Amino acid sequence: MPDSSSFYANAAGPRSMEHRTILSRPRPRLFMRTLTVPFRIACVLTFTATLLTACSGSAPVAMPAHQTTRCEVTSDGDKHAAPRFRLLGEVRWDVDTAYGGVPVGGLSSIDWDAGRGVFWLVSDDRAVNGPARFYSARMQYDERGLQHVWLSGMHTLLDPEQRPYANAQQPSKGVAVPDAEAMRAVPGSDRLLWASEGDFPRGFGPELNEIRSDGHWLRRWPLPESLTQIARNSGPRNGFTLEGMAFSPDARTLWLAMEGALKQDGAMPTPGDAGAPVRITALDAHSHQPLRQIACQPDALPASIALLPQRAVNGVSDILADGPDHLLVLERSFSLGEGWGAKLYRIDIRESATTDVLNLHRIPPDSSRTARKTLVLDFARLGLRSVDNLEGMTWGPPLTNGERVLLLVSDNNFNPAEVTQFIALAELPRCKTEQFTMAPGV
Repeated sequence: MPDSSSFYANAAGPRSMEHRTILSRPRPRLFMRTLTVPFRIACVLTFTATLLTACSGSAPVAMPAHQTTRCEVTSDGDKHAAPRFRLLGEVRWDVDTAYGGVPVGGLSSIDWDAGRGVFWLVSDDRAVNGPARFYSARMQYDERGLQHVWLSGMHTLLDPEQRPYANAQQPSKGVAVPDAEAMRAVPGSDRLLWASEGDFPRGFGPELNEIRSDGHWLRRWPLPESLTQIARNSGPRNGFTLEGMAFSPDARTLWLAMEGALKQDGAMPTPGDAGAPVRITALDAHSHQPLRQIACQPDALPASIALLPQRAVNGVSDILADGPDHLLVLERSFSLGEGWGAKLYRIDIRESATTDVLNLHRIPPDSSRTARKTLVLDFARLGLRSVDNLEGMTWGPPLTNGERVLLLVSDNNFNPAEVTQFIALAELPRCKTEQFTMAPGV
């Protein structure tokens, strides 16, 4: 095994992949990006070039000068406090990056496979720019930063007939066109799980597929009907279904997160209104049967965008276990006024802390306990050049000093105005108490 203080594999990265290391300090914004409608929704913007520039993502936000942060560090092993992170570095790939003659893009998930010593990346390409596929990847990072990210293999996702998936122009009868949004390695095995958001125009809801690491299809896991049944006034919303997936530390439970609320539960977030909660479901990893389901309340969209055209959204883009009692929840947002945004939260998943909504057709407003949510990180405050469409996260090999490393990846939507962004964060000592104080006279 390579030394985890500078983790990489003995393989050369593709020459077409430009890398850039950003140290943990704010960098000046070098350019302004023209933003387009997310989630692959075609839209012709009628704004002038000046207005588009004004609506591009803002520069990183610094803490106001009159605020200070105080942290009382916990004793070793105290995992009830939320984690804190510092920026290690960033690597960005432009939209023209290719591997094996196929464009690299749409990377919607990342997972560290300790058994094989590789990262898995799945693309949400619906067999348009190449085959439906996933990648194995390597990274090099240490206490000084994130130096390199490169691909070491490309693998085709196969359907139940062991054929490459067909695209929407020539679909296979009885087989959904894939829209891969999450992938995790099954601990202690050579298998992977990947989730598809579904093929709504042809009547297929979201799916959870188990495959071998070479792409060979094995089986489909059963899911609660409430998450898969397509109907006019109930069930999942097209494009807002299975988006996040996480194994518990003991690998006995698989958690699945919807991106948006089910129709019958209520509205999606709007400016100043958080809307209805998102359902996160626990499955028994052995029997594949649902165990329970919790409700997680996403943030409202900023009230400041209320007068702008409502091409805006906020939802859950990934989840990750942080010990046996908590999940990290990545909320990703987009609006014409604010551009891309992302916040990392930590929720309490203990049975004593939440209401089980698995058997509720509709979650009545204010009638159940949503998961208690703690803000861990606002990516706008990290000092990044910009925040892109962050969709996946995983724990990676720790640093030599024992700090855990959290890695994230963005989906560029195969859009020239966006990038594939890898972010590495190192965990800091946890705070028993953390508060903001105002300077005198403010």
